[in-house]
Amino acid sequence: MNSNRNSSRGRQGGNKKSYQNKKRKDYTKPQPTQKANIEDGIRLNKYIANSGICSRREADTFIASGNVVVNGKVITEMGFKVKPTDDVRFDGTAISPEEKKYVLLNKPKNYITTMDDDRGRKTVMDLIQNAAKERIYPVGRLDRNTTGLLLFTNDGDLAKKLTHPKHNVQKLYHASLDRKFEVKDLHKMRDEVVIEGKRVFIDEVDYVAGEKKTEVGIKIHSGRNRIVRKIFEHFGYKVVKLDRVIFAGLTKKNLPRGRYRELTSQEVNNLHMI
Repeated sequence: MNSNRNSSRGRQGGNKKSYQNKKRKDYTKPQPTQKANIEDGIRLNKYIANSGICSRREADTFIASGNVVVNGKVITEMGFKVKPTDDVRFDGTAISPEEKKYVLLNKPKNYITTMDDDRGRKTVMDLIQNAAKERIYPVGRLDRNTTGLLLFTNDGDLAKKLTHPKHNVQKLYHASLDRKFEVKDLHKMRDEVVIEGKRVFIDEVDYVAGEKKTEVGIKIHSGRNRIVRKIFEHFGYKVVKLDRVIFAGLTKKNLPRGRYRELTSQEVNNLHMI
């Protein structure tokens, strides 16, 4: 995809802090405060997030609603701390902190993005059931007929960050249209576009290099449901095929359709820096 637009949404790096004048800790001596923190436990909302249930902010809501029981007692107190030996239950099910897992799937067509389906349809969970012993879940959604990159994790805080509009997480799609994409519509799409009464920010849009004029690349950071299809429908086109080729800097390189892989430590670090 060749873009004729210059992005105005780049972030400037922060200034590096100097630590030269700070006094170094003597790590040869015992650190009693660290030991005390371990004995005191961790905050309940963090414990729930580390268990792969949800983000810490969402955990606060569940705690306030009485969904969490510690050692047989309903806990609604914000800031309550949990010890490793405590029995913690969420909606009646025992939970415990898990190792963080990050799995990238190249989703094929005809799979729905949900944990399970009461109508017996194929779900993305069928494809990654052996990817991790931990309970991982999809970050965001791809509709049934859309293929491409889908991230799974039990890191509730990262999942929340990647789906929140304020972080401008970009996704690049390859759309195959039912007819030639007119140049006039290409230029219109680069201007302000309003779908269902709300402005849609399209970061880049252009013809896919070396392909027919029915093949279009579009980069957005909106997470609205079926938004790419709605954008093209707004201009009178039907999307025949839709493939997500980049998500939050992750690509499909060496990842065949229907296969998955774990993220590298560098990829995980990059996601946390978004």
